[in-house]
Amino acid sequence: MNTSKTSNVTNNSINPQYARIWAVVQLVPAGKVSTYGQIADLAGLPGRARLVGKSLGNVPPSGFNDKPVPWYRIIRSSGEIAFPDGSEHFFEQRNRLIDEGVVIRGRRISLKDYLWTPDLSDLLFKLAF
Repeated sequence: MNTSKTSNVTNNSINPQYARIWAVVQLVPAGKVSTYGQIADLAGLPGRARLVGKSLGNVPPSGFNDKPVPWYRIIRSSGEIAFPDGSEHFFEQRNRLIDEGVVIRGRRISLKDYLWTPDLSDLLFKLAF
């Protein structure tokens, strides 16, 4: 998520599961969202939605493979932003999504309208898991 806290992940000690998660998150296009569970599944880590959240809190400041990891595009399976209402992270995620054209009602995003559905070429050629 690369917020103001210092990441405890260094380039030499990247957790391989985190790397898989970050690579999938990098595929989520602007203006779309994904859920923690969907990212876990696509990273080959079914049932590990909480690990996705943990990994996003540990994204190195430089991103992953010299590209940013758009952590703010990942939300709960209910379509809600996971951060508490009124928190700094809530507003940051909300504002970034709005800047990309995502409509947010309160804390909820319509998965029907904004959920990323990877196409076959994404699944075959961009996911290595």
